[in-house]
Amino acid sequence: MKLATLKQGGRDGTLVVVSRDLGVCQPVAGIAPTLQAALDDWDACAPRLAEVYESLNNGHARHAVPFDERACHSPLPRAYQWADGSAYINHVELVRKARNAEVPASFYTDPLMYQGGSDSFIGPRERVIADEAWGIDFEAEVTVVTGDVSMGASPAEAAAAIRLVMLVNDVSLRNLIPNELAKGFGFFQSKPASAFSPVAVTPDELGEAWKDAKLHRPLVVHLNGKLFGKPDAGVDMTFDFGQLIAHVAKTRELEAGSIIGSGTVSNKQGDLWGSSIEHGGVGYCCLAEVRTFETIEQGKPATPFMRAGDVVRIEMFDAAGASIFGTIENTVAAFRD
Repeated sequence: MKLATLKQGGRDGTLVVVSRDLGVCQPVAGIAPTLQAALDDWDACAPRLAEVYESLNNGHARHAVPFDERACHSPLPRAYQWADGSAYINHVELVRKARNAEVPASFYTDPLMYQGGSDSFIGPRERVIADEAWGIDFEAEVTVVTGDVSMGASPAEAAAAIRLVMLVNDVSLRNLIPNELAKGFGFFQSKPASAFSPVAVTPDELGEAWKDAKLHRPLVVHLNGKLFGKPDAGVDMTFDFGQLIAHVAKTRELEAGSIIGSGTVSNKQGDLWGSSIEHGGVGYCCLAEVRTFETIEQGKPATPFMRAGDVVRIEMFDAAGASIFGTIENTVAAFRD
């Protein structure tokens, strides 16, 4: 089934069930007023939400209204936890190659992970507000939302706790990252609020595209109306979501509503120059990666980071070409403009 949160009813919004074609939705306050409430009592709520979903798809829902993605929060407007990995080691390899650094052997067996801010997210159609001097970048990723996960859970147990799948624009401020990492204490100011897809989807709804705790569909990114990337999220993913969740749960429990990210989707593409869309490749899911290619090939980056007025669009389509999660479309706005 497909779920979304409308910007009404308080800071946590109003949960709605959305039809498969994203055409209509229905509020379900009698089942769960918010998505977090549904996740807290998933075993009881999920079957009832699924009944509403079936009635919407069959055209039998009595209280259906048109679904407007622009009226949506992120499915969880705030979350108990947002932890983002870097499961696509190709991305790490490229960034390190640009500065002539080796990838430590442990990176291939032990996932990278940082804990992002989760007290608020920006909506899927809201502005990214930042200073251009900070090096504004987007990162197109896949994320999952978990139920409760016990400390020490195995990857299989962790994968079984996945309740929902979403997309995210994990905004990065690249020019702030080096000084923060140099302190040896990780990201903070360089990772502002993220924007999630308007719709969260249960894994069963994805059919054959959901396999081995990975989402096997191209992640499509447009920058200022031009196709920028379409790498397959199921390809070259070194760590699946079960492994990522188990990594987080090694020393702590995860509470229902925790969000775990894949990191920037990135496919190995052989010849570097052929990796761009213009040269027949699958392109990229962030500006840092194309700038890395340019540095490797030309000695310095040529593509600028995002500027005020730039627009990034992130979405994924099923085999028939229909949108699965709706669209993330964020426009950059100057800080203190």
